[in-house]
Amino acid sequence: MNAPVDVSFFARAAKPLTSYRKYWAARFGTAKFLPTSRKEMDALGWDSCDIIVVTGDAYVDHPSFGMSVIGRMLEAQGFRVGIIAQPDWQSAEPFKVLGKPNLFFGVTAGNMDSMINRYTADRKIRSDDAYTPGDVGGSRPDRAAIVYSQRCKEAWNDVPIILGGIEGSLRRIAHYDYWSDKVRRSIVVDAKCDLLLYGNAERAIVEIAHRLAAKEPVQQITDVRGTAYVRRETPEGWFEINSTSVDEPGRVEAHVNPYLMVSDQAKANGATCAKEDEAEAVAKAAEAAGSAAGSVVNPAIKPLTFVPNPALQGRGKISVPPRDRSVIRLPSYEQVRSDPVLYAHANRVLHLETNPGNARALVQAHGEGATARDVWINPPPIPLTTAEMDHVFDLPYARSPHPRYADENGSHDGATKIPAWEMIRFSVNIMRGCFGGCTFCSITEHEGRIIQSRSEESIIKEVEAIRDSVSGFTGTISDLGGPTANMYRLGCKSPEIESACRKPSCVYPGICPNLGTNHDPLIKIYRRARALKGIKKILIGSGLRYDLAVQSPEYVKELVQHHVGGYLKIAPEHTEQGPLTKMMKPGIGSYDKFKQMFEKYSAEAGKKQYLIPYFIAAHPGTSDEDMMNLAIWLKKNGFRADQVQTFYPSPMATATTMYHTNKNPLRKITRESETVDIVRGDKRRRLHKAFLRYHDANNWPLLREALKSMGRADLIGNGKHHLIPTWQPLTDGGYTSARRKNSTSAPVAAKAAAPVRLTPVKPSKGRILTQHTGLPPRDNGSGGKPLNKPSRKVR
Repeated sequence: MNAPVDVSFFARAAKPLTSYRKYWAARFGTAKFLPTSRKEMDALGWDSCDIIVVTGDAYVDHPSFGMSVIGRMLEAQGFRVGIIAQPDWQSAEPFKVLGKPNLFFGVTAGNMDSMINRYTADRKIRSDDAYTPGDVGGSRPDRAAIVYSQRCKEAWNDVPIILGGIEGSLRRIAHYDYWSDKVRRSIVVDAKCDLLLYGNAERAIVEIAHRLAAKEPVQQITDVRGTAYVRRETPEGWFEINSTSVDEPGRVEAHVNPYLMVSDQAKANGATCAKEDEAEAVAKAAEAAGSAAGSVVNPAIKPLTFVPNPALQGRGKISVPPRDRSVIRLPSYEQVRSDPVLYAHANRVLHLETNPGNARALVQAHGEGATARDVWINPPPIPLTTAEMDHVFDLPYARSPHPRYADENGSHDGATKIPAWEMIRFSVNIMRGCFGGCTFCSITEHEGRIIQSRSEESIIKEVEAIRDSVSGFTGTISDLGGPTANMYRLGCKSPEIESACRKPSCVYPGICPNLGTNHDPLIKIYRRARALKGIKKILIGSGLRYDLAVQSPEYVKELVQHHVGGYLKIAPEHTEQGPLTKMMKPGIGSYDKFKQMFEKYSAEAGKKQYLIPYFIAAHPGTSDEDMMNLAIWLKKNGFRADQVQTFYPSPMATATTMYHTNKNPLRKITRESETVDIVRGDKRRRLHKAFLRYHDANNWPLLREALKSMGRADLIGNGKHHLIPTWQPLTDGGYTSARRKNSTSAPVAAKAAAPVRLTPVKPSKGRILTQHTGLPPRDNGSGGKPLNKPSRKVR
């Protein structure tokens, strides 16, 4: 049996999750599904719930859904946990459906930020919601965490509210809100919650639940890591470090010579001072008389000599306050709201204080005078050990949506299908965390940089459980991964360095020499999982960190030859150094190296397989020339991107700070520090997106205008070396893709003007028309036989 040994040597001085004495209600046993109604509570023999979790997602009892993990974790501690999923927020009545909780309300907006879930990067309302039955949008309010908290307070004013989830994590300090285009207060203030739990909260929620069950007032629970709350003043015994400003040079005044007389100042200005001149004449006369009498040097007068104080020898430098009793005061909400430079500074300090081994507490004032309040943020939670990770994932999940969402046939595969569950239905999460530190991503801010891995036995056990108990399983595991496919059991080689490091990334600008990159444990899991009886295929669906993968050719070979279902997605994000340095992503050379290995091992296995590279448009630091060069690279390599992501400024991300402030928080912030080129305005954002979709005829007029203004009209022509043609086809504004889901319909006005759509032309043999990039043509529904392979090799 594989012992659950941790790769990370991080000192986990925390009480183990399984060491608490179970609450008395453990006698009720385990529920097949956590109850969502009074009827279900009665069936379990409950008269009340100890804890009620309110969530913006449909209730899916699966370890990939936050409400299920927290609910099952608390159930394992002996508490009775109920779920209120996607309640009607128009009144407080739906929040009373399970009665009054004995301990607290746990509130979360869901697995996804409610604003990102509701709006596109162009601030347009989405019509779908992957976490809702039937993929129907509008089942949760905007800023759901705040709304749900307010309704819980209305329902039961004396019940503590513990707020968690990614929406709360990313708003724990004053933050830029892309949707309203302004800086908003910490969600702790707006939601009026008693405690905010940020990051993965199993450790914190278990401790808080037991302390509340022991009748400890929630106002006194201020020492739990990974929590934030409001307090009025800094308690005794803490050392406050003031970081509310940056170096700001003021007006430089000429130094006044202390020996310069008034008459000299007057003379310097072309004037005179009669009284001073008269006094000076008397003084000169007296001095002359004294000189005439002769001057005698007093031998008792000697120069001063400074020597070291022997009493201070050997004492070294002045001692620094202990980090565990230090708190950094960030610029206040009012300061960061009005000063972008101070906003960038506060964001930089926040990201520097994210390592659980050395992070200090943070405090940020909200309000002034009598209304002033401090939002106090404790250091991040201690990462879970491998044994604790196994405990969390081995809890008795039903691995399916709640029966209330079933259709008339009792199935979850029809009209009430939940797309987010369908995506992870046959997948296994093997780790948490990411040390990539990409500036546009929020995984590091939420889950941390330290990788928390499950044991091999726990992973294999879950694969077998899917095989034996999940309906619809056909023998294919869709993913063995996590935030990143290949960071399993990777970590720092030195515990001292790991606990002291403050770098935002372990792989940028290059892979840290202290980072272990051994992929052997992951290879072993792949081989063992696919050898299980009843398992036909193990696919890897998580994004691959290819700059790490090339450090282990054996891993790349194993992956390519056994675990790629024709396509493998990776994310170079761009080809130009300008945006890549602001993303903290490796250069395109790393992609080329991986591509060579990918094609080599695919050829050895006799398989035609393709990479799906993903790119971001309009990221901070991206110029129009950068996007043009990316478009040229795409055409040169035969890629046609259908799925294009425009940069989406999510709260608290480093790239969002660049977008809001025009400053680069990856470096020290001053008034004169580096500025970043920001892509603002709908027209320029559309242009950057159009460069990625250079093959879409609807974008050609915009691209022609841009190329001419950039002095690159040489890219307009009808040859293979040109980017776009000189001619414009008749279109209705729609776009037909080889993949129906990626096609877009024509605008309503265009449909009225041209009711007859042009028949899409089937791609000619060898022409690449892709699901995203670099994939062979597919049948577009015209009745022809789809091509199985391109006539020429993709380069």
